[in-house]
Amino acid sequence: MNIEELYQRALNLEFLDIEEGVVLFEQAPLTDLMFVADELRKKQVPHGKVTWQIDRNVNTTNVCIANCKFCNFYRIPGHPDAYITDISTYRRKIEETLKYGGDQLLLQGGHHPGLGLSFYVDLFGRLKELYPKLKLHALGPPEVAHICKLEKKSHREVLIALKKAGLDSLPGAGAEILVDRVRRLISKGKCGAQEWLNIMQEAHQLNITTSATMMFGHVETIRERFEHLIKIREVQARKPAQAKGFLAFIPWTFQDVDTLLAKIRGVQNLTTPEEYIRMIAISRILLPNIKNIQASWLTVGKQVAQVCLHGGANDFGSIMIEENVVSAAGAPHRFTYKTIQEAIQEAGFEPQLRNQQYEWREIPQTIEEQVIDY
Repeated sequence: MNIEELYQRALNLEFLDIEEGVVLFEQAPLTDLMFVADELRKKQVPHGKVTWQIDRNVNTTNVCIANCKFCNFYRIPGHPDAYITDISTYRRKIEETLKYGGDQLLLQGGHHPGLGLSFYVDLFGRLKELYPKLKLHALGPPEVAHICKLEKKSHREVLIALKKAGLDSLPGAGAEILVDRVRRLISKGKCGAQEWLNIMQEAHQLNITTSATMMFGHVETIRERFEHLIKIREVQARKPAQAKGFLAFIPWTFQDVDTLLAKIRGVQNLTTPEEYIRMIAISRILLPNIKNIQASWLTVGKQVAQVCLHGGANDFGSIMIEENVVSAAGAPHRFTYKTIQEAIQEAGFEPQLRNQQYEWREIPQTIEEQVIDY
């Protein structure tokens, strides 16, 4: 297989297949991959700025019966630490988010066996009633699938009800690796790969903007990583012309501290900085129909994420005023609205605040800088 030909086909925005992705990953020099991906970034995001966001990850509940082997956050039903977030807590956290310049909650939780569709419809409606301008980037395909099973309703019925209640966009949560062999090993209690994809396809039909993710560096093979990318690309190719579909792709590395995967199976995250940069570049190359590629500074740190901006990534994600799930497995990195802009400028780019639809925002004049004390 001629690698130079693969570069040219990628630059022509052609769809490369799984085997061609594997060849590039295993044989192409990193500098070449970064160059091709950077050229594609310039084509797909010609303004040249690096976008970022201010939002807060708030958890509806920590009760979950999915039993994912990489999650330290969840508690089983009846556990003394189990909770369901109440409205007074939401109000306090939203007021603080607005003070720090945020416009959105990333609202996720677990597969709570007692929380069905009416709970989320009521919650979304109440939050929108209290804060009409607040955006809800909420749940994810596994949570939607869980609600569907509890209610014996279709994906479409549940998504329509959630959208009507105030859902603004659907995160790409729970994708992990979209191969059922892997899912049986690490997240057996979640929906299968095809159901995840089906829910996203239905969301696109309903003109609900989504994102896609990948958690890698655990039990998956290299080929399975690219199978994941191709499946996402195929769903994006089937979206209605007017729909945004997957607006962004965010690959991040498995965080292994104190997880069952590490304790019981001995699985550790051995992803090197070079491998992560390589995955960002190949994500840009294999996903020519997804405009925005986000570098996961939360899991790989500032310096690696900065290099990714020269290898295909054009987005730095959110400062995440609060984040509990990935942090519980060892992700230590933090940004404020000032330090994330400084990091982007250090990498040689102009930072641009955005919202979840990738529309540009002005930094609020009354913004306060968060104090990082955790």
